[in-house]
Amino acid sequence: MRRGSAGLYRPHACIAALAVVGTLAFTARADAEANAAPGFDAGSYPAPLAQATAFSTMHPGGSLAPWRFVDIALGKRHTRYELVDDAGATVLHAIADNAASALAYPMRVEPRAAPVIAWRWRIAGLIDDADPRQAAREDAPARIVLEFDGDTKKLPLVERGIYGIARRVAGRDLPYATLMYIWSNHERIGTVIPNPRTRRIQMIVASSGSDGVGAWQSLARNLRADFLRAFGEEPGMLTAIGVLTDSDNTDAHAEAWYGDIQLERAAH
Repeated sequence: MRRGSAGLYRPHACIAALAVVGTLAFTARADAEANAAPGFDAGSYPAPLAQATAFSTMHPGGSLAPWRFVDIALGKRHTRYELVDDAGATVLHAIADNAASALAYPMRVEPRAAPVIAWRWRIAGLIDDADPRQAAREDAPARIVLEFDGDTKKLPLVERGIYGIARRVAGRDLPYATLMYIWSNHERIGTVIPNPRTRRIQMIVASSGSDGVGAWQSLARNLRADFLRAFGEEPGMLTAIGVLTDSDNTDAHAEAWYGDIQLERAAH
C-alpha cells in the first residue's frame, strides 16, 4: 500500500516548529481532486457526496486500500492498523505501542453539503498520562482527523512564512486547518483544545473518561459548526478524513476500533 508523506521531520531543527503542522498532511491536493464528487457544485443541492470507503464493505485481514498509511515523523514507530471481524461486521483495529501513524482517505467535499460526520469507535482503555494540552503528553487512544483547504494568504505573516517553508521542505501545500475529534481522559465533551504546538490544529473532545471504555460508541458531530467554533471562520473544502491512534509522547499502549465514518446532510 502506498504510504503517505510524513511531512516535516523533527531532525530539521530550524523548522522544528513546523513538525506538527506537517505530520497530519495526509494527501496532496491532486489526490483530493482525484477523489472529488463528480460534477459537484457547492451552490446546488442535492449533489453526490464523496464518502470514505466504509470499513464494513472491506474484508477482515485484507488490504486497507484505498485508505493510506501516513507517517507522523521520522523514526516514529508505526501504529498497526488492520481490518478485523467484530460480531459479523468488519471494523478497523488500531494498536499503538509507543507509536504514532495515521490512516487517511483523500476526498474533496464542500462542508455545507455534508456538515455532519457520524462514526463509531471503541477503545480498550485510556492512556493514563495523556493530556491534550501538553505537548509532551499529547496522545489519544482514538481520533478522527479532518483536513481543510483555505486561503493561507489571510493568515498572519509568521504563519504564512511557516507554510512557505513547509511547502519547500515537503514539496506540497499543507492543510490550511486540521480539526480533530478525540477521546480525552478528563475534558468535558465539546471542549475545544488548541494543539499545544500550533493553532492550525484544533481538537474537540467527542468522548471523555472511563465511562464507555470497552463498548462501542456511536457519535455524530456537526463539523461545520465545530470548525466555526474552533477557528472562528467557515470551513473550506474538506480534503481528507483520517483516523489516528497514538501513544508516542507517553510511551504507552493504546488500542482502538473504528467503525464506518460517514458524512451526512443536515437534518431539516
